[in-house]
Parts: sequence; structure tokens; C-alpha cells
Amino acid sequence: MSTPKTRQEWQERASTLEFNGQAFINGQFCPAVSGETFASISPLDGKVLTEVASCDQADADLAVIAARQSFESGSWSQLAPAKRKKVLLRFAELILENREELALLETLDMGKPISHALKGDVPATARAISWTAEAIDKVYDELAPTPANQIGMVTREPIGVVAAIVPWNFPLIMAAWKLAPALATGNSVILKPSEKSPLSAIRLAALAQQAGIPDGVFNVLPGYGHTVGKALALHQDVDCLVFTGSTGVAKQLLIYAGESNMKRVWLEAGGKSPNIVFADAPDLDRAATEAASAIAFNQGEVCTAGSRLLVEASIKDDFVLRVAKALKAWQPGHPLDPNTTCGAIVDQQQLERVIGYIEAGVQEGATLAEGGSQVLQDSGGYFVQPALFDNVTNQMKIAAEEIFGPVLSVIPFETAEEAIAIANDTIYGLAAAVWTADINKAHKTAKALRAGSVWINHYDGGDMTAPFGGFKQSGNGRDKSLHAFDKYTELKATWIELS
Repeated sequence: MSTPKTRQEWQERASTLEFNGQAFINGQFCPAVSGETFASISPLDGKVLTEVASCDQADADLAVIAARQSFESGSWSQLAPAKRKKVLLRFAELILENREELALLETLDMGKPISHALKGDVPATARAISWTAEAIDKVYDELAPTPANQIGMVTREPIGVVAAIVPWNFPLIMAAWKLAPALATGNSVILKPSEKSPLSAIRLAALAQQAGIPDGVFNVLPGYGHTVGKALALHQDVDCLVFTGSTGVAKQLLIYAGESNMKRVWLEAGGKSPNIVFADAPDLDRAATEAASAIAFNQGEVCTAGSRLLVEASIKDDFVLRVAKALKAWQPGHPLDPNTTCGAIVDQQQLERVIGYIEAGVQEGATLAEGGSQVLQDSGGYFVQPALFDNVTNQMKIAAEEIFGPVLSVIPFETAEEAIAIANDTIYGLAAAVWTADINKAHKTAKALRAGSVWINHYDGGDMTAPFGGFKQSGNGRDKSLHAFDKYTELKATWIELS
């Protein structure tokens, strides 16, 4: 079937979708044990898409039992890596074969533009799974240096039952970043999607089963963080907890792990990423265009959003005008229109949070240079113009706190040393960018930045070959690349004495 090209065609396709709101446990779709549900509300128009199972402790217990039994049976954990690879590659193929349905689920449930979901999120999800699958039978164990009469082997073994709690901003991609290495290394997984965007994760479960992943190896529990999320984090038989989301929740998960079984915890948390533009940047127009994209893409609901724009004082006024012009290409529109670049905020609560920060920026004395208004209110959806603030200090709320919305703060600096000091003056350390034609300045600045990813003369680069994660209160997790395998395996040393 050819890809629909118009908003009307997408709307017609959406009208034929059948939404599945059930949990997936041990190879079966099922309601929550309690029978409780919550409404999945579309941010496009504020209407209910479907009712979704609201899982809690009882469901977590069932899923953990299924995951444990499947792990101990060896149906997946003891399968040869090459055979796991074959199944996961088929999983990736099925994702691409169902790309339109998955893209629609992402857009209707979360609010992102359909063109971004179709051309970005779905292929990136398949790529994460296929890349990881291809890598798993190319990771070798080790032999320790030993005397002639001994053999010391270091082997990597799956950790067991993995609980993955993922956010609502990139439901498919974030799920794949956790699922792919956990499954590839032989673990059984329980995926807890955000209650704000659970539908695509539930659909993934059916595709995983179709690909040949055994029952109990991949389970999905929709529900709230304070119910089923907490239950998984405290569960005595969950061996590993992986999470992407806010720093506040990440801290609580560490407490839960300590209160239970000291399960391994890998956290990828918030960010307040600095985008540093020096006067000698090689292309100021491109820098401005990418600065606009860095805050407006995905409605600013991105952990690596370039929300602090640090600009050398000598070019600041001119550069602000360039960014304001570039932001005009990011005006909110209907997410099913393929020409829309900026979609809907995920829900009413998040919209109010974003508007609240915009109001706080004005109250604290920053200059609202562009945007910041709620728009398209007659649609019933949740839309806000990207906001550009000038004359911001690093101590203002809009500069210090993660907003998770399209709010950009411009902060001037005089020297590289001052830029570095401002950039590092935050509890976060997820990402950063540096724009300069001076390779020495670029290297020294990047080296001094306390961030897990630093991009030079572009924003948000890299692929599956490089790890992703942060410093400080952006967490200790590392997704993507071979480094991700370390989260889901235990190292075992085996010594053999020869006669």
C-alpha cells in the first residue's frame, strides 16, 4: 500500500484503526486483574481513543512469574545468539511492514507530526532492533591470562528478568533502546510504557510474538508509575530495572531498588542541554536553524532539547533575530498534516506546565522575543507556539529547570571560560553542542563540558554505534552501541584446574 500523502488520507486511515488497550502477559492479551482501566486521550483533539488496562501489583506479579519461568526454561535465554538474532531481525522487519499503523498510533496517542513518526521514529525503532541483533553474535567472551595448568574464562550471561520503564515522548524508540539489547542478550523483559502513550508498545508485543519471541519473554504492562511502575521497581524477583524519564522519578527508583533486592538500576534522566554558539561559528544561519530545531522538534518534549542557547555577546542580538526567523518554520499544526513540523503537547497537564514556565519567564524579567502563545484551541487539542526568551540569566527557572516543552532561553557570554562555566552550572549533564570554526576551541570546550554527548557544529548527531547517556543527575544509563549490552549481562569468572 502506498503511503498516504494528505491529511485527509491519514485521517481516513486513522478512522479504521482498531486500538488494543490490553496488557500482554505470557503471550496473551488480557485485561488488568482488577478490571480497572484509564482513558487514552488524544492530544490532537482531547478525545478518548480507547480504554487501557490499568495494571498494578497483581499484574506485575503475573508478568514477573511469566518472565522468570521463560528465563529459567531456556527457551530464549539458552538459545544460540545467532538464532536470537534471526528472530529479532524478523521483529525489525515486521515493524517496518507495519510502519503506517505504528506511526499513526504514535501521532494519535502522543501528538507528534505524522511525517516525523513515519520517517523518523518507526525506522529508528527497527534500526535499533536490527543493529543490536546483528551485533549480538559478534560479542566475544574472554580468557584470562593464567598459568599453563589453569584456564580462566570470563563469560557474559543474561541477568534474568528486566523491567523497562519508558517515557511518553518517543514511545517506540525508547522501548527499542531498552528491548533490543535486553532481548538480544537472552533476558526476559517486562515493558512498562507511559500511561500517556501506551498504544504503540502494546502493538509491539503482538509483532514480537509474530516474529517468534517465546511466550513470557516479552510482556507489556500499561499503567501508572505509582502503581505498576512502583510494583516492578520493588519486586524481589526483578533482576534489573532500566528507566528513561525525569530525574525526580529516577531518584525514587534508586530508593525502591535499595528497599527491595538491590536490583541493578540503569537510569537515563533529565537534561537542560547548552547549545553554545561562538562568534566564529562557520555558518550562523545553519546554527540558528538547528537551534530552532533543537528546541521545537517533537514539541520540545526531548530530554536532549537544546533549551539553553548560549551565544557570544558580540553576535547575540543578530543571532536572536536569526533564531526567531527560523522558529517561524515550527508553528504548531494538525499532526496528521504531513506538512506539520510542530505537533501537539502530549496532554493538558503538560500543556499547563509549559504555559506556566512561559509565564514564569516573563515574571522573572526575561524578554519573550517570539511565540509562547497557546494556539488552535478550537481543535480541542493541546498546542503552543515555541517560545524564544532573550535576556535570560542562568538562575531563572526557565534556564535552570527542565520544562520538556518548546521554551528556549538565550544567555549571553563573553569568553569560552564563561560559556563553559554557565553550561556546567546545572544539575544535569545529558548533552551539549559547540559551534566554532576553531578546532582547538571546539576540542577544549567539548572536553570541559560535563555532558554525555557533545556535538560540534551541529545538534543531535550520532547513531546506534555511539552510546547515549548522561553525567550528574542526567543518570548513569547508557543506551545504544555495544556498551548497552553491559547493562543486561553479568560477568562470570570460571577457573579450570588442569591435571
